[in-house]
Amino acid sequence: MPTPQNPPDGRWPRLVLRRPDQALSAALIALSLVVIAGWLVWQGYLRGRLIDIERAEPVAVDFKIDVNAADWPELALMPGVGEQLARRIIASREARGPFRDLDDLRRVRGIGPRTLEGMKPFLLPIAAPEATAAGQAQSPVLPAGN
Repeated sequence: MPTPQNPPDGRWPRLVLRRPDQALSAALIALSLVVIAGWLVWQGYLRGRLIDIERAEPVAVDFKIDVNAADWPELALMPGVGEQLARRIIASREARGPFRDLDDLRRVRGIGPRTLEGMKPFLLPIAAPEATAAGQAQSPVLPAGN
């Protein structure tokens, strides 16, 4: 393996580009900038066709929550319902049983008529007890053909 040799005059070789290499690098950089500027104009930057985060339309997400099955983080996603109110809904459900209908949410401290109306678009309707599997299991099953 050859070892690097020091130049005869005792100076180390320069690590910068020579003049022709510097000119070529500058020309390539300038050409790249011109191509980027041309691409931006072609894509409609000057006409405002590129997506601008500040001007993007908000996206509305439609979601429905089962108030008898949801945990407090899910309930806290609804407008007007924070962590504390969501925890009170869970505590009421655990203490007094599942909610029979959406108006039964009024038993939770902090939920009035206005709050309940704001929550209703985000809540699934509560099924009547006879429509659930437990309600159907109690009804007699008729044999086929009768």
